[in-house]
Amino acid sequence: MVVALKPSLAPRPPLLPGCVERPKSSDCSSCGARALSVCGAADDPDLQRLGDLAEVINLKSGAVLIREGEPAPHVFNITSGSLRVYKLLPDGRRQITGFLFAGDFLGLAIGETYVFSAEAMEASTVCRFRKGPFRALVANSPPLEHMLLHRTSHELAAAQNQMLLLGRKTAIERMASFLLDLPGHDPARPSAPGHVRLPMKRGEIADYLGLTIETVSRVLTRMKVKGLISIPSQNELIVERPERLRQHASGEV
Repeated sequence: MVVALKPSLAPRPPLLPGCVERPKSSDCSSCGARALSVCGAADDPDLQRLGDLAEVINLKSGAVLIREGEPAPHVFNITSGSLRVYKLLPDGRRQITGFLFAGDFLGLAIGETYVFSAEAMEASTVCRFRKGPFRALVANSPPLEHMLLHRTSHELAAAQNQMLLLGRKTAIERMASFLLDLPGHDPARPSAPGHVRLPMKRGEIADYLGLTIETVSRVLTRMKVKGLISIPSQNELIVERPERLRQHASGEV
């Protein structure tokens, strides 16, 4: 299981410019991603220590953050952009296990090597922490420790939902569930009601939903013909009939 901690789905304030280019730890207090992430539980002294431990990494679209099987000395907090997390099967097929956004935390799995790969889907920024010092800080900060436990429990529930999505739902049910859930996973960039940002490609959606790219295209076209959605561009989709889409997601139609 990939340990990638998701934030609450409630709307959050947008990222501030200082979060993308912050050479000093003192800027942590003004970072818009703080409210979305485990950092939000830190008081001022712990926030200062986190800032002192953090190394800011800027990623271009397509850049690799971590690769499956490599040594795992770090954990990461995403402060802007988006990443895809995936595993490769022995025959080379890819299963995307999650899409991560500002506020998500990854890399806490126990082990000496990473059990997944993570790449940027667009220009992104992460704070990188060495595991040892980070764990020591968490061990001495009950609010941070509590937040990490809370996020881990949330991630376990999300993993169970993903198992249901892949194991029991039809193609249109999977797509409907995905489109309804996605906006809540990127609260740093809220959009108008019904608008869905798609930083991922169609093939990545297919690899996440356990479908072929042809099936993804066919299902989206079917939804469009039914008037459930409109597609103004490759990177944006509008849910025109949300209640009907929810019925599809739950298998009621």
